[in-house]
Amino acid sequence: MYLRIFLDKIPTVGSSTWLGSWWAGIKFLVNATNVIQEGYEKYKGKPFKVSTLYRWMVVVSGPQCVEEFRKSRDDELNFMEAAGDILEAMYTLGRDTHYNPYHVGILRARINRNLAAMHADIKDEIVMASDEILDLKGHEWKSVPALSTAQKIISRTSNRVFVGLPLCRDPDWVSLNVEFTMDVVKGATIISLFPKFIAPLVARFMTNIPASTRRAVRHLAPIVEVRRQQLDEYGTTKADQPNDLLQWLMEGSEDSQRHVNNMASRVLAINFAAIHSFTQVVYNLAANPQYVQDLRDEVEPIIKEEGWSKVSVAKMYKIDSFMKETQRMHGIGLVNMVRKAMKDVTFPDGTVIPKGAFVAMATHPMHFDNEVYDNADVFDPFRFANMRTEDSDDVKHQFPVTSPDYLVFGYGRHACPARFFAASMLNTILAHFVVSYDVKLEQNATQRPQNLQIGTSISANPTARIMIRRRVV
Repeated sequence: MYLRIFLDKIPTVGSSTWLGSWWAGIKFLVNATNVIQEGYEKYKGKPFKVSTLYRWMVVVSGPQCVEEFRKSRDDELNFMEAAGDILEAMYTLGRDTHYNPYHVGILRARINRNLAAMHADIKDEIVMASDEILDLKGHEWKSVPALSTAQKIISRTSNRVFVGLPLCRDPDWVSLNVEFTMDVVKGATIISLFPKFIAPLVARFMTNIPASTRRAVRHLAPIVEVRRQQLDEYGTTKADQPNDLLQWLMEGSEDSQRHVNNMASRVLAINFAAIHSFTQVVYNLAANPQYVQDLRDEVEPIIKEEGWSKVSVAKMYKIDSFMKETQRMHGIGLVNMVRKAMKDVTFPDGTVIPKGAFVAMATHPMHFDNEVYDNADVFDPFRFANMRTEDSDDVKHQFPVTSPDYLVFGYGRHACPARFFAASMLNTILAHFVVSYDVKLEQNATQRPQNLQIGTSISANPTARIMIRRRVV
């Protein structure tokens, strides 16, 4: 009742009656874009609320609200609590993984520090994965399913850093990590349909999560056992010890936390966050062939002069801009930075966000706002490259750098901890693709495949195929 009293004071887009809000929540599944856009335009810079299938969500926008999110403490607006409730993380990602997320700090500290040293491995895996998964013959065009192909390449490349060779190339391990992303989303949806007191039983018997975890344990058990013995015998001083995420997790944990089940849950959780969709970039490449030569003209001289490295890829402004512009227009959600209010929070305009309410930033409408970006609804692949050459402070326009008007990776303390790794990996994949392959849409289509949208989530078209062939230089 307390929550409802304060929520009633916040403007509503759609119906605010009990029955009307229930129906609005169902319609929100297929019409969220229009609902959130309407609220953004009508209440720009101020909070409004929408009815989702499971709860009311307060949506905010504007620089003041972004700043409010950035400076808020975890006892005010909490990211982990929101993610935990939405993903039913205690059951889908594991109780210890959710309540003791030490892996996040390790990921943030170690992966960025090791990027340069790992780049040769990343590039090697991109080449090997692309060759084996695409399996192209000569110079012939081949039709491939874009989403599943991109997911496998991303999974193999990221797992080269997460668990190393040879596991990153194991077909079952790759499939497991791709499938686990959907297992979590489906599992959370199923669990949320039932009362909380039977959630453990629902998670155990009605979702794929336990089976996926057991599958991961079978792969990791022998590796974890060998590494645990080496840590017990040599500590962290062994010269040739592995340099990957699994090793960092084991070194950064207490002895009691090195159990293979614990390691499996954390590696799966990080893979869940890491399966970024490169598919949107491939669709944009295939639908906009007029930009490919510009990208090649940037990449090839740099590689000829410096070779492949973290530093050389960082000099590819147009590659970086192509990635950033794609994510601006085709990010993974209509909203971002979802938080749960742990106490009453008063926003700059005086609106009270009551304890227990969910609040999120209207990312998609802001990214398409002509007051924020010129010709915001036009795909301009070199938009951010031009900004970097025009601005003396070119760092702020790089793909992984967060800002109040670019929220793909979030903003503030809870911005994606692995965004620099993700950006470097994705930029390297894009650079490799433009110099190694020709791509086009099937049947010489000119329109990129439409995104799939369910509620606030946006996904690359899951069924579209692209044509690809080896490039002849």
